[in-house]
Amino acid sequence: MSTKKKIGLYGGSFDPVHLGHLLVAQAACEEMGLERLFFIPAAQSPFKPGMAPTPAAERLRLLRLALAGKSNYEIDEQEIARGGVSYTIDTVRNYVGRFGDAELYYLIGADHVSSLHKWRESEELARLLKFIVIPRPGQPEAVFPGEFRGHSLQGFPLGVSASQIRERVRMGLSIDNLVAPAVAEAIRNYKLYL
Repeated sequence: MSTKKKIGLYGGSFDPVHLGHLLVAQAACEEMGLERLFFIPAAQSPFKPGMAPTPAAERLRLLRLALAGKSNYEIDEQEIARGGVSYTIDTVRNYVGRFGDAELYYLIGADHVSSLHKWRESEELARLLKFIVIPRPGQPEAVFPGEFRGHSLQGFPLGVSASQIRERVRMGLSIDNLVAPAVAEAIRNYKLYL
């Protein structure tokens, strides 16, 4: 049995962070025995080149509110600090340098698993870490391509997305019970997503 520290990396736009993100984080920590989980907001997702995210300062504010008091979760701003398109390999190399003796796990939506071989420097990614797949309700279990390894989460599948939340805000509908109460209040107070 491995005694290496297990560290999870959770990249994404988090635009906004919602309860689905938090439930996935909890399931990943519990099922995989992660000691720490880093939320890593992207400066610009390579999967959404035409979509400009909400300014980083606002997304970070919402993440801080959502993660307040959760001692095994941390926010890593390195992709925002680097700017430009955020590539996972750059971030993973940073973690290998910082935590060379740890097992690294990267959380990924089931809808992205089949395209892992298209990610920048995918062979190195496959060698450096394992993936934790976030299942989508009603979708078949993801199959890893080639050399990629990982585990699909069992707990807490929730069919909510940040784009649905942004649309609800634009339509004047409630986002209570979809985001943490402090996040909902901040979105209202700062008039985000209108």
